[in-house]
Order: sequence, then structure tokens, then C-alpha cells
Amino acid sequence: MRFGVFIPQGWRMDLVGIEPDRHWETMSSLATHVDQGDAFESIWVYDHFHTVPEPSAEATHEAWTLMAAYAASTSRVRLGQMCTCMAYRNPAYLAKVAATVDVVSGGRVEMGIGAGWYEHEWRAYGYGFPAARDRLGALREGVQVFRDMWTTGSATLDGEYYQVDGALCAPRPLQGTTAPGSALNGIPMWVAGGGEKVTLKIAAQYADYTNFDGTPEVFDRKSELLRGHCDALGRPFEEIVRSANYNVVIGETQGDVDDRLASYGEMLRRGGLADTKVDEQVASLRSQPLVGTPERITETLRDMESRGMTYAITYFAEAAYDRSGIELFEQQVVPALRG
Repeated sequence: MRFGVFIPQGWRMDLVGIEPDRHWETMSSLATHVDQGDAFESIWVYDHFHTVPEPSAEATHEAWTLMAAYAASTSRVRLGQMCTCMAYRNPAYLAKVAATVDVVSGGRVEMGIGAGWYEHEWRAYGYGFPAARDRLGALREGVQVFRDMWTTGSATLDGEYYQVDGALCAPRPLQGTTAPGSALNGIPMWVAGGGEKVTLKIAAQYADYTNFDGTPEVFDRKSELLRGHCDALGRPFEEIVRSANYNVVIGETQGDVDDRLASYGEMLRRGGLADTKVDEQVASLRSQPLVGTPERITETLRDMESRGMTYAITYFAEAAYDRSGIELFEQQVVPALRG
């Protein structure tokens, strides 16, 4: 199994209490820790502008600015977003940005892309909030622009949502040019989401990776639907790596796990959440699949691997303040699954 890890950027109130002039030091030092190890293959950020579970005045650092910064400050780990919202940036422009970051990083970019969902920030930034049909239509056209620009160096599309007329991508990404055939799309493309009629069909056509629900029953259902879309398109299902995101709360004992959950609640309270909302969030986190001892988490991931989930993207809520959970995962869970 392969592993990635989110670097805290504030979106989930995971930089609360850290002064802004220390944010980059906090984020970059954790990225350096991951980069210098070998447990995690990739680091990830979210593409959002306002915090969750509620919009607030707490920091949320912008995803592609961080991509460029990590490209220059790391040397091994791959760099991803889970996931970039197609409508937040023109796709020809975004393809150009991603290509530049790929060059800066020496060919380490992953493109996570989706249709977007956070209505409050859409409207706050003046994007409106189109119906799901239109958001998915824009996703389909945008990924076509990405592929054309990265694999041929230009794109032209007279679409319903985007019009591109000879947009050039020079230089092209290092991936797919220095190593032809290394990815279907040049830069590996992660089509995120489990929409059964549209999103998974787009994934079957364009994705190198998918990312959808990581609970057993839902993962099995989405996988079979993806297989059906691949069969209809004549694409080998096995070409697509299936991944899932997991919130991890790990401890040597259940008492340690409970302490981490309590600390998570305190972090949210410092961010200004009401007690009732904090209690809801802690209860939700407690019920997640990767909450428990290393042995329990390993068992859960082994089961998911048997179902075809071979790339786990992990999130540790306390990472900006306490790395012991990440270190325990690195020391006990990753070796067990790689062995």
C-alpha cells in the first residue's frame, strides 16, 4: 500500500493558536519531516478558501501557492491537492500553473481535480453556485483541456463552459515528456468524487487515480460502477489506481486515542466553535475507520487493500502541534502494510 499525508494549512482549523508569522515554518517543517523520511510517498493540501465546519476568520492558505512553495522546499515527496476545484481557475491557466510547478519540482506534481461543493465560499468569491450538472460539465471540459495542454503542448476547445483557442503550454510538464507514457495525462490526474453517473464516468475516461469513500461497502459499490464505466469505454479497469482519504486518530492504547480526540475538540473550541458543534465534530471523528490502535488501523487498511484500495491519503488533525501520531503511524502501520 502507498501513503500520502495532508499538511495542515488551516482549512480544518488546524493552525488555530499559531501566529501567522509562524504558519509557513510550521507547515514547511512538517513537509520537510515527511520529505526526509520514506513512509509517505506524497504530501497534500485542500483547495479551499474558508474554514470548515464553519467559515471563520481563521487562516486558510491557498493551495496552488503552497504547491509552488513545496515544489521548491522539498526534494522527494510528490505534491497533490485533494482536490482542486475546477471552476475556481480557468483550466488553461491552471494547466499552465501546474506545468510550471512540475518543472520547479523536478516532475513531482499530482493533479487532484473535482467539481467543487462548498457553496458558501463559491458565492463569497463571486463564482455563483451552478447546478451540479453544470459543475460536472465544467469538470469534464476542463480535464480535456489539461490533457491536451500537457500531452501535446496546446489546447483548443469550443465548449459549453470553456472556450480555448490555441492555448500554449510551454514548457510542458516534465512528466510525460522526459518519461513518455509515465502517466495517461502527463501529470497524473486524480478525479475525485463518487458521483455514479457522471464523475465516475469522467474518471473512467481521464483518471490515472480515483479518490472516493473509503468505507468498505461504499468503496465496493463505487469500484464496481467505475469498472462498468471502464468496460463501456474499452479501458482496462486495472489502469486506474483507487485511493481514499482517511482521518487518522492513533494511539498505543484506547486511552491515548481518547486523549487525542479530546485535544481535537479543544482545538475547535479555540477556533470559536460552539460546544454543540464541537461535540458533533468529535463524535463524527470518533466513528471514522482509522481511529484506534496501530493494530486496529492496520487491520482496517489490510481489509481495504483486499478490496482494491491501494493508496491511502491520511489526515492527522493535531499535526501542526504534535507529530507523535504521525510518527507512530510511520513506525508501526506503514511497515506492516508494506511488508
